[in-house]
Amino acid sequence: MNYTSLKLKKYILILGDIAVLYLSLYLTLIVRYAELPTANLWQEHFWPFTVIFFVWLIIFYLNNLYDLTLAINNVKFYGLSANALFFNFLIGSAFFYLIPQIGITPKRNLFIDIIITAIIFILWRLVYNVILKTYLPKSNVAIIGLNDQVREIIKHFHNYPHLGFKIACLLYDKEVYEQGLYNIKICKNVDNIKAEIKNNNISIVVLAEDLQKSQELRSQLFSAIHLGVNFTSLNHFYEKIMGKIPVQAINQMWFLENLNEGSKFWFDYFKRLYDVILAFAILIITIPFWPIIGLIITLESRGSMFYSQKRVGINNKIIHLTKFRTMIETGNTRRPTVPNDSRVTRLGGYLRRMRIDEIPQVINIIKGDMSFIGPRPERPELVVNLQKEIPFYNERTLVLPGVTGWDQVCGEYHSPSTEDTIKKLQYDLFYIKNRSVFLDLLIILKTLRTVVLGKGR
Repeated sequence: MNYTSLKLKKYILILGDIAVLYLSLYLTLIVRYAELPTANLWQEHFWPFTVIFFVWLIIFYLNNLYDLTLAINNVKFYGLSANALFFNFLIGSAFFYLIPQIGITPKRNLFIDIIITAIIFILWRLVYNVILKTYLPKSNVAIIGLNDQVREIIKHFHNYPHLGFKIACLLYDKEVYEQGLYNIKICKNVDNIKAEIKNNNISIVVLAEDLQKSQELRSQLFSAIHLGVNFTSLNHFYEKIMGKIPVQAINQMWFLENLNEGSKFWFDYFKRLYDVILAFAILIITIPFWPIIGLIITLESRGSMFYSQKRVGINNKIIHLTKFRTMIETGNTRRPTVPNDSRVTRLGGYLRRMRIDEIPQVINIIKGDMSFIGPRPERPELVVNLQKEIPFYNERTLVLPGVTGWDQVCGEYHSPSTEDTIKKLQYDLFYIKNRSVFLDLLIILKTLRTVVLGKGR
C-alpha cells in the first residue's frame, strides 16, 4: 500500500539535505581557496564535517524540517530553517574549537559554509515542494461509506496535500447535504463501483461500511480485485494516516486481535533496562543543580521545592509522581492547569516550557513506577469518572505510564475534559499497540524538539 510513499518522500528529503551539505562544503572550499579542492584538501575536511553534518541533520529533525505536513515554504518554514542553521553554526564552531586535535580550524570555512548551505538548502526545499505538490503522483483513494472518521480523514488530506493522497470519490448511497467535504465526487449507484474505481484510477479503497450487511456491495468489490487495487478497512487506514486509534470503532475483539502482549515481553524487558540506565545517568548529571533550582523555587514562592501528587499507574496501581514545584501554594485548589494559568510562577513557566520540572521523575522510573515513554498518568479522582464515561479508558494502564508519550508529542494540547481525553486515549492505544524501540526513539526525538523550541506546558 502507498503508506510507503510517505516514507519514500521523507527519505528523498533527507538524502537531498545530505547532498546539499556536501555540495555546500565543496563550494565552500572553491570559494575559500579560489580553485578546485585537491584530494588531500577534500579528505582533510570530509570526515570532520561528516561528524557535524550528522548532528546538523538531527537539528533539522528537532526543528520539524522533516514533517511533510509543515514542509511548505511559508514564514514558519523559514523561521524554523533559520533557527536550525543558527544552532548548526554554534555547534560547528564548538566542535572545531573545542577539539583542536582535528588538525584544522576552519573559522572562515565554517562561516562561508553555513551561508552557502542556507542558500542551497532554501533553494532545494523550494524545488522539492514544487515537485511534491505538482509533479509527484498522488494516490487516488475511494472511500465506501461516510462517518466522523471519514470526515476527519477528508479534512486531513485537504489541509495537508503534501501527503500525496487524494479522495477521488466517496461511494455513499444516501443524500449528502453537509459542508466540509470539499466538493469530493459522491457516487451513489453501487452497481457502478467497479467502473468508478477504474475511471478514477483508484489505488486504495477504504471500507467504512460493514460488507457483511450487503451481498451486492461485496460482489461489486470482489469483481474489482483484478484491477490491482488495495482494499483496507477504515480503522486500519485511519490508524496509519492519523497515528492514532479510532476509539469510537473499537470493541473487546479489537484488543484481543491487536495488542499481542505476549510478543512484547522482550521489548518491555529491554525497555525497563534502558529506562533504569538512562534514569541513573540523568540523576547523576542533574542532581548538583537540584539545590539551586530548589532555592530559586522557594525564594519565589513559599513551599517545598518538590510537588508530589497521586497518579494512576500500571494496572490501576496508585503511584506518587514527583516534580519540581511550578505553582504557588497559597490558595491553590489543585484543579487541572489551563492555558496562561495564574498559579504558575515565573520560574515555573520556564521549567514547564523546557520540561525541567519533569526531571525528578527519574526517581519514579528507578523505583519502577514509571517509564520514560508511555501514557501520561492521570489523577485518581479524574480516572474514576473517565472510566465510567469513556469505553476502554482503563486499558491505557496496561503499560507503565511515562514522563512523555505519543500523545504529548502529537502537537496538540489536550485538557482533562472528556472530549480531549478521548483524543488522548486514541494516541495512547496507538502507542500500546505499536510500541517498539523505533517508536520510543521517535518520541524521544520529538520531545527533545519540544524542549529545543520551548513549547512545553
